[in-house]
Amino acid sequence: MPPLAIRAYTATSALGRGLQAHADALAASRGGLAPNDFSFAPLACWIGRVAGVEDAPLPPELTEWDCRNNRLAWMALQQDGFADAVRATRERYGAHRVAVLLGTSTASIGATEEGYRRLDNGNMPADLHRPVLHTPHSLAGFVAAAFELEGPCLTVATACSSSAKVFANAERMIRLGLIDAAVVGGTDTLCDSVLFGFNSLELVSPEPCRPFDARRNGISIGEAAGFAIVERIAGVADAPLLIGYGEASDAHHMSTPHPEGLGAELALRDALERAGIEPADVDYINLHGTASQKNDEVEAALVARTFPASTRASSTKGFTGHTLGAAGILEAAITLLAMRDGRVPANLGATQPDPLCGPQMAWHEESKPIRIALSNSFGFGGNNACLAFAHAEHAA
Repeated sequence: MPPLAIRAYTATSALGRGLQAHADALAASRGGLAPNDFSFAPLACWIGRVAGVEDAPLPPELTEWDCRNNRLAWMALQQDGFADAVRATRERYGAHRVAVLLGTSTASIGATEEGYRRLDNGNMPADLHRPVLHTPHSLAGFVAAAFELEGPCLTVATACSSSAKVFANAERMIRLGLIDAAVVGGTDTLCDSVLFGFNSLELVSPEPCRPFDARRNGISIGEAAGFAIVERIAGVADAPLLIGYGEASDAHHMSTPHPEGLGAELALRDALERAGIEPADVDYINLHGTASQKNDEVEAALVARTFPASTRASSTKGFTGHTLGAAGILEAAITLLAMRDGRVPANLGATQPDPLCGPQMAWHEESKPIRIALSNSFGFGGNNACLAFAHAEHAA
C-alpha cells in the first residue's frame, strides 16, 4: 500500500502526560502500575491509573460531554501541540474532509454506572441526564464536536484491537478518496464493569503483571488516551509512516485466542504483505503481551517461529497495564517513540522467561536503530490487528 504520514501523535497513560513523559519512563524502565485505589470496593490488584482526571473538567462549552473518559481524551488532545495540529489539518483540507476514527471498548460506561447507582425514582439523575454520554459513540462524537470536524465519524469497538484497527479504517477511506486526513486513536478509562468483569474471568493478577514470565498469573488493567493524525505523505516531511496493517478474526472463542495463533498469524502476514516487507526487515515488535496465560503462550510461539534473532520484541504492558480499547494507540505511540529514539523498551516485570520465548525477546532496554517496527493488538473473540511503521526515509 502507499505509505501514509503520521503528522502528529500523542498519548497519556499511567506513565504520564505526553510523549516525553513516556520516553523518559521507557528509558529508565520505570513502570506506572500502583496498588488499586479505584472504585467503591477496590479489588486487591494493581492498576495503571492516570493522575488528575477527576480534577480536570471539560471547558464550559463542552459540559454536556463531561465524564471521565472524555476528560482523559481531552487531556491527551491538549498535549504535544496536538490540538493545534488538528485545527491546522481542518484548515488545510476542510472540516468535511477530515475523519474522526476512534476506538474504545467501554466509552463512557463509567458515567452510566454512576447514573444507575444514583437513580432518582427510577430515572437517571438530572446531572447525568445527557443522552450523548450513554452511548458507545460518546468519545468520537465528543472529539468531532470539540474540533468542529464534519467528515466521517466512526467508533470501532473490537475489544483490545479497537484503537489499532482505526489506522486501517483511515487508510481505506483515504485510498478511496472519501477523506484527505483522519484523527485516529482511542480512549478507555477505569470503571467497575471492566475491573470486576475481568476479575470474574479470573484474568486479573493480584500483583503487577509479568508479560511472558513463566509464572505470570494475569493482567493489570490500566487507562489511557492517545491520538494521531494520518494523511498522505505529500507535503509532510520527516514524519513517521504507516506502511501496512493486517486484520483477522479467528472467532475461536469468546475470550481465548486460537491455540495455534492462526488469527494472529493471519493479521501479521497481512501486515507484512501490505507493507511489502519480510520478517527479517522488522527491527522491533511491540507485542500485545497481556500476561494472561494463553495470549502470551500463543504470541511467544508466533514470534519465535516467524522472526530472526535480530528482531527485537517486548511487551510494554508491564509499564502501563492493559489499557483495553486504548492499547492499540498507546502502544503505537510507544512504538513510534522507540523508532524516534533508537531504543527498544524493556519487557518490564518478567524475571523468569517463559521457555516458549525465542531469542527475539528484549528483556531489558536496548539501544538499537529501528527503521521498521510492528505493533500487535489482539482482542477478545480473536479480533486481531497488526500495524507496520517505518521511518520517513523508507518511502524513498
